[in-house]
Amino acid sequence: MFRSIANTLGNCFKIPELKSRILFTLGLLAVCRLLAVIRIPGLNGAALSEYFSRQQGAGGGGLLGMYNTFAGGAFEHCAIGSLGIMPYISATIIIQLLTAVVPRLSKLVREEGGRTKIVQYGRYLTVLLCIGQGIYFAGNWLHPETVFQGFKGTLVLTQSHFLYYAVTVTVMTAGTMLLMWLGEQITDRGIGNGVSLVITIGILARLPNAVQGAIDMFSTHGGTVEAPHNFWTTAPVLLAVMLVVIGGVIAITQAQRKIPVQYAQRAVGRKMYAGGTSFMPLRVNYAGVMPIIFAQSILMFPQPVCTWLANNIKVPFLQEFFRSIAIKIGYGELLYLIIYSAMILFFSYFWVATQFNEIQIADDLKKNGGYIPGVRPGQGTSDYLHHAMSRITLAGAIFLTAIATLPIILSRKMGIDQNVAQFFGGTSILIAVGVLLDTMRQVESHLMMRHYDGFLKKGKIRGRF
Repeated sequence: MFRSIANTLGNCFKIPELKSRILFTLGLLAVCRLLAVIRIPGLNGAALSEYFSRQQGAGGGGLLGMYNTFAGGAFEHCAIGSLGIMPYISATIIIQLLTAVVPRLSKLVREEGGRTKIVQYGRYLTVLLCIGQGIYFAGNWLHPETVFQGFKGTLVLTQSHFLYYAVTVTVMTAGTMLLMWLGEQITDRGIGNGVSLVITIGILARLPNAVQGAIDMFSTHGGTVEAPHNFWTTAPVLLAVMLVVIGGVIAITQAQRKIPVQYAQRAVGRKMYAGGTSFMPLRVNYAGVMPIIFAQSILMFPQPVCTWLANNIKVPFLQEFFRSIAIKIGYGELLYLIIYSAMILFFSYFWVATQFNEIQIADDLKKNGGYIPGVRPGQGTSDYLHHAMSRITLAGAIFLTAIATLPIILSRKMGIDQNVAQFFGGTSILIAVGVLLDTMRQVESHLMMRHYDGFLKKGKIRGRF
């Protein structure tokens, strides 16, 4: 197997176009990693790095640790890429949802040049989100004791607060826009989806921290400290869980239900088109990682809001109420997991409802002379597709819920280092596996066109879209 993989990698560099695309992609990804280590002027990133090291060593990190993961470690270094590519992802998702529910935007998409304008609107929204998040994080860094509990140290080294806000917000916004541009260049001139690869390389960059965290879990530190976990009982279980999770993610990501479609013979003008049989693929995990991202984004706000209310409301009864709510919905608590799971299930169906238009699909089939055997065209086809999509979406939503909650349970309830736990599920593993499969599919297509063997000798890698 390893010899076959080595031969395939060698074949990749025998094709000049594919070789240039791979090297171009690797070069821009290296630039993305530089943005995660170059610190913003006037900030003491070393102090924040030490704080994250202590928190992760204690098996925590919480939501800030999760955000730091998606930023590829840039947040803990106070780097110019601290916001990461997530503002652009959020803006794209918002525009997609608005396109589905706002008639004017929906009409614009169908017009000539409309998609270009939609992309432009997404970029404008990205700038606004970067400015808003930049101001929020700049305020946190200015007063770190309000966010980083137990933090001792000063992050801001400049005396002028106005100059600090202006420089920090501008630099972080420029960093995100540069990451967005690099991702678009990779998509156009490299290999794979550029924006997805930028996120994936940030996730994989945390792998050394995960390895170090795993070593610390089983280390006795020279016999002076007892290891928190027994190697021979914990390591085999974690390895087995990781293999099952990765295999399950690949299976669900690739899984689809094939709906048979029959096309009748038809005449268009003077030309006659023969009928035939095809199929319509319905993906089990149609929403992808979006439900998890939605749920995580919303659950970032309730606890800070309740904490602020508990500290500022003067009524003792309300103070105690909001304080107890803040504790119960804390990251990793039972109520948090219940709400988190329910929101993933809800947003799985919400995404399918806004993005999968069974009425339009049924009308297109009818116009092209196609029909599902045993199902009446038109409304009957629409109802059939709606019922089929609802059933397979439930299976995908349950899988997403299990994958999303597993790393939280491992980290918060079993004391597994968060850097280690993130590779057992959640958004990280879903994005990494999906993007790597998509990149392999593109490399496979280049190799097959030149009559080279791909990564798989039997079967094909199905696309994500």
